[in-house]
Amino acid sequence: MKQFTLHLVKEKSRPIVELKNWNNIYALLDTGAIYPIWTADERILIRFGATLKEKGVSFGGFGGKTSGNLYELKNIMIGGLIFSRLDIIACNDLKNSPFQMILSATMFTHLIYEVDAKNWKFNVDIPDEESNIRNLQIRNKSGQLQVLCSSEFTVVE
Repeated sequence: MKQFTLHLVKEKSRPIVELKNWNNIYALLDTGAIYPIWTADERILIRFGATLKEKGVSFGGFGGKTSGNLYELKNIMIGGLIFSRLDIIACNDLKNSPFQMILSATMFTHLIYEVDAKNWKFNVDIPDEESNIRNLQIRNKSGQLQVLCSSEFTVVE
């Protein structure tokens, strides 16, 4: 089993990690979220290499329905995870939030994770049958968003 730890920002009252390899942006850990969300200026997301897939996708969350633009990022590292593909929705409804990104529960599908609020840590265990290389896609099927997250693990015998 592989493991990694991200440190929670002590000055924040919610579980927020600082992604140092993303120019020190703050990311909220939302274990109830389905979609990864970008809350800051979309131009920053584009500077990270994001490409626009679809404008004005509607999705549920934040106490109701909202919309945003769907982007795709390639080869992004978050802690010990490498997302060969990470689809993310840029949503302007949260522009004044104390974080620039929401890390969704779906990003950690089939992994074991713990928010250790006492020691200010976010611990992630990657079971042997899973890979640290992930692929998260958001698809729009007839107005319904679907999230597919898979490990890119292959067994070589």
